[in-house]
This record gives sequence, C-alpha cells and structure tokens, in this order.
Amino acid sequence: MIYTVTFNPSLDYIVSVDDFRLGLTNRTDSELILPGGKGINVSTILNNLGISSTALGFVAGFTGDEITKKVKELGISADFIPISEGISRINVKLKNIDGTEINGMGPEISPEKVEELMEKLNVLGEGDVLVLAGSIPSTMPADMYSRIMERLQDRGIMFFVDATGDLLKNVLKYRPFLIKPNNHELGELFSAEITKRQEAVPYARKLQDMGARNVLVSMAGEGAVLVAEDGTVHGAPVPEGKLVNAVGSGDSMVAGFLAGWMEEKDYGHAFRMGVAAGSASAFSEYLATGDEIRNLYKQIQGRQG
Repeated sequence: MIYTVTFNPSLDYIVSVDDFRLGLTNRTDSELILPGGKGINVSTILNNLGISSTALGFVAGFTGDEITKKVKELGISADFIPISEGISRINVKLKNIDGTEINGMGPEISPEKVEELMEKLNVLGEGDVLVLAGSIPSTMPADMYSRIMERLQDRGIMFFVDATGDLLKNVLKYRPFLIKPNNHELGELFSAEITKRQEAVPYARKLQDMGARNVLVSMAGEGAVLVAEDGTVHGAPVPEGKLVNAVGSGDSMVAGFLAGWMEEKDYGHAFRMGVAAGSASAFSEYLATGDEIRNLYKQIQGRQG
C-alpha cells in the first residue's frame, strides 16, 4: 500500500485577476478551490494514473472538513487526524500574476497528535511505500521526518522524500529509495550553482554516498536527471509544451516516478513517467490527468549514460 503524508494540508483558492492593481478592489475572472499540500498532490496524480493510496496528515476546523471532503471526492482514501483547535490553512494563489501566492499558517499540532500519526504509520511493513513531502509546520519537531524513518527502518518500507536542507540531509542515513531535490535545492546543499543536467550528476552521487538510493533532480526548463542505484544516469529535456502552472509539478514528478516504478521496476520507465507527469502538470491548469501524462510520455526520449 502507498501512504502519503501532508503535515499541513490546505484549501487552495486559485484565482486569476486581469489587470491586478494594488490598493484597489480587484475582481476575479476565474476561481477554483482544491485540496492542497505536496502529499495530497502525490496522491492525486497516483489516483489519476489508476494507483490507489492513503492520504495521511492533520486537519482542523471547517476548512479541514472541506479538505477531507474534497480529497475523498477525488477518489482518494483519506485518513486525516482531526485537530480540535484552529483551522487548516487557506492558500491564495494568483495564477496569472507571476506565481504570486499567500499561504496560511495552519493549526498548532500537539505532541499527542504527532504520536497519533506515529501510531497510524506503525502498521506499515514489508512492501509498503511512504511518501514524505513538503515542509514541517513550525509547531512540530524539526526532525519529524528523521523520527518517522528511524521508527520504521528495517521493515522493508520504501521511502520517497521530497524535502530541502537539513530536513533532507538528516534522513539520508535511513537510505530513502528516492529523494527529489530541484537543482537550486541541490546546489544549496553543496554551495554550488547547478544549471545543466550534467552538473547535477556529481552532487547527486554525493547524496548517494550519504545514503540516498536514487536521486531525481528536477531542473525546470533544463529537464531532469536521475542518478540511479544501479549506477545508471538518465537525463531528458523538457518535452514540448506551454507552461501554464508550475505549482505541483515537482509533486507530480515524484508521483509519476513512483507509478512508473510500481508498473515495471525499471529506472528508465520510472524516470520518463516522472518527467511526463511533472511536465504534464506544468502544462495544465491543475494537476495532470492520466491521459495527459501517458500522451506526453510518448514524446520523452530519455538518455542513459
């Protein structure tokens, strides 16, 4: 079974405003309300590709109720932990104003609720997949990912981690199956500037030396590169298409890779599925459909070295 964790889910209020003007009343031209959060995005793409998962995390108040409702309406199994005080956050995304966003804070999560999540995760075992994606709320322990992976290590669980900085570095010793930094996040780890796919390879190998099994680096317009556990390197440019909305493209790449790996246990196929899913979402108003991903997959000619 696949489980995704979103520690701070949101209701994403996605709007477009023509001729936005500061200090004046602006009216929307389009609006959409969707459940948000990196783990939920991964579950959504998996679901669109016909792969089931369970979405875990914390929800609070009327917004939390709506998040749960909308996740279930998407066909995803939701097992969120309710928080009695506060409300889940609302994120406002102005999609036609250079990606401008205003993200809410979310509820305070007590140690008791953290332990409740740990108990839910305690059922995972051999063959299960756990996706840990996104930042940790300020009210939770900063080493949350490490605590989870330490408790669940040696159970045959496949870990996928999409995180940054120390949150990422601290989990490497638990040998996650896949990590997915982008080129800027990879560069920050090693105080380097990475602009070309080939430049990412030696730094990805350093992360493997630190414990990561597979390192998938997303590089926006430059495409992506995978340094795989079997020693192969896979690279591909961005397929042809128009950028519409980059929000969720990284989460889509993680989900596409996971879906591809579950299908064939082949790094080349998983990599191309990851690139297809990430790009298809970037070319869509929201997260890509299964058909959009499969169609784009046919355009991708990954290179192995």
